[in-house]
Amino acid sequence: MNFNRKHYSDDTLKNLYESLLLPRMIEEKMLILLRQNKISKWFSGIGQEAIAVGVTEALQPDEYILPMHRNLGVFTSRKMPFNRLFAQWQGMLNGYTKGRDRSFHFGTNEHHIVGMISHLGPQNGVADGIALATKLKNENKVTAVFNGDGGTSEGDFHEAVNVAAVWDLPIIFIVENNGYGLSTPSQEQFRCESFADKGIGYGIEAISIDGNNILEVYDTISLLAENIRKNPRPVLVECRTFRMRGHEEASGTKYVPKELMEEWTKKDPLENYERYLVENGVIEQPDIVALQKKIKKEIEAGLETAFQETHPVADTEVELQDVYSPFVQTTIKPASDKETEKRFIDSIRDGLYQSMERFDNLVLMGQDIAEYGGVFKITEGFVNRFGKARVRNTPICESAIVGAGLGLSIKNMKAMVEMQFADFVTEGFNQIINNLAKSHWRWGQCADVVVRMPTGAGTAAGPFHSQSNEAWFFHTPGLKIVYPSNPYDAKGLLCAALEDPNPYLYFEHKLLYRSIKDTIPDDYYTIEVGKAKLIQKGNDLSIITYGMGVHWALEILSTMPDVKADIVDLRTLLPWDKEAVAETVKKTNRVLIVHEDTLTGGIGAEISAWVNEHYFQHLDAPVMRVASLDTPIPFAPTLEQNFLPKARLKAKIEELLKF
Repeated sequence: MNFNRKHYSDDTLKNLYESLLLPRMIEEKMLILLRQNKISKWFSGIGQEAIAVGVTEALQPDEYILPMHRNLGVFTSRKMPFNRLFAQWQGMLNGYTKGRDRSFHFGTNEHHIVGMISHLGPQNGVADGIALATKLKNENKVTAVFNGDGGTSEGDFHEAVNVAAVWDLPIIFIVENNGYGLSTPSQEQFRCESFADKGIGYGIEAISIDGNNILEVYDTISLLAENIRKNPRPVLVECRTFRMRGHEEASGTKYVPKELMEEWTKKDPLENYERYLVENGVIEQPDIVALQKKIKKEIEAGLETAFQETHPVADTEVELQDVYSPFVQTTIKPASDKETEKRFIDSIRDGLYQSMERFDNLVLMGQDIAEYGGVFKITEGFVNRFGKARVRNTPICESAIVGAGLGLSIKNMKAMVEMQFADFVTEGFNQIINNLAKSHWRWGQCADVVVRMPTGAGTAAGPFHSQSNEAWFFHTPGLKIVYPSNPYDAKGLLCAALEDPNPYLYFEHKLLYRSIKDTIPDDYYTIEVGKAKLIQKGNDLSIITYGMGVHWALEILSTMPDVKADIVDLRTLLPWDKEAVAETVKKTNRVLIVHEDTLTGGIGAEISAWVNEHYFQHLDAPVMRVASLDTPIPFAPTLEQNFLPKARLKAKIEELLKF
């Protein structure tokens, strides 16, 4: 291994050595504790430390790094307290996730680190968002994000690199090419000889370096970072290395040929660098012994403190409170009495436009939303007022863009992500479910992101442009869901969602866009989230619904003059208004739940179960539901109308009243 110190001082070389020794000694101690059954699991990075250490030491302390679960050197180089780090691995309260997650699945803004989730790849989209924020704020900072060679096969990696390329984001994509994805060798993972070959496909620079050579890593990243700060752009850096232990310790390394293991053992980053320093008189053997004793003492002290802790005492109230970022909504009334008749779509545009004026840290992202104004023209003209920096056309890559929303949140910005159609949210499902929804509960990071979801049937658009998919997310703690049925609520709820630092799914029914009007305030205002609205009063039965269901209920009841019903528009689906439901149940004693989504597993099932569990004594009939058929949505208008519940609503009302 050839080391070139260039202009670096002895102090720099010594600091790199200590930074390299530190994670190695911690790992060796962890492996002993694992054999002693004092820790439960360990992902070893032995043999790869030069990459994490070299990258981290080359960057400024306030530049964000997004590591993987084998990058201990990132955490130690950022001087994280050992007792907290060890407590994190043990699931103790003093760890960074309060015992809710393990190993390196956490972030800390104090140390400018954002850890991974188990799904490989999503960290890249988050890195895009952090880098975008630094660029918009003119901070001249670099973001570094780590990937294993196997993880680069994930779509998230490709999406994020492409977005970074298109937007000239100041990111260094680190690829640790260690020869295996768990046990699957590289030749079964990808065909390229070097990841540096991939750069041309993305239109970016890409280089390959010796990942076991600490000086090469440190020097390469230092020079790149200095240049990228002045000339923002992404660069892909392949670090050639090898994983000397199993994917995790239980996996072992039997699948690795003996000759290959012996070859890489000779390339150990710590042993080779130590030998170089000794041979060149930078350090002497007594210095090494003294340093090892010092580090050992620090490790033992940290372990002693961590092992004195116990697992957190479960407190249900605390667990539930931490699901969402603290936010007490104060509803805002219009500043004047001025009102204008507006369509549903215009009210959404109004709310979005005025929120952009109100929050100068709000960034809009979506396909075709800039000059074109989006496929429904909601953001038409926004670029002229707010500029392309804040109204951003995106490549067709929902996952990276949702992840970027979280990255913007980490830098104290707000994001609105428009799904061109709600159906396409499947491409960003993982980011919403596992990153946005869980980030605050896991490590206290809010996800200030609103995902707009043009939804619903009735336009003969077929099975991929018409789905009602709110129930997919209704089951996920950490999300909030709103679904307005009229222009007034559409504006007020959108403004409220954009104020709240928690992640929202904002459903807007496409058929309502230009079919209904209402006189609404011209000024900015908000509506209380989590509060239902009684649309119509009656004593015969309660119809609990939302979205298009409100209009169906009103239309059908207009043909049944002898039936007087409460119509409760939920407006917010998560959290839904249990008080309003309880009140109407106790009043009418008969309940019909209506929604456009398919029947099985729909939101109506949860509400029905809750009513039966808590207010059974007030019921004079079973809680009934009417919903769409349990089939995909057909294209032909005749089939679509048969699919939807409207034609079955009147009969269901009559059935309930006769019971």
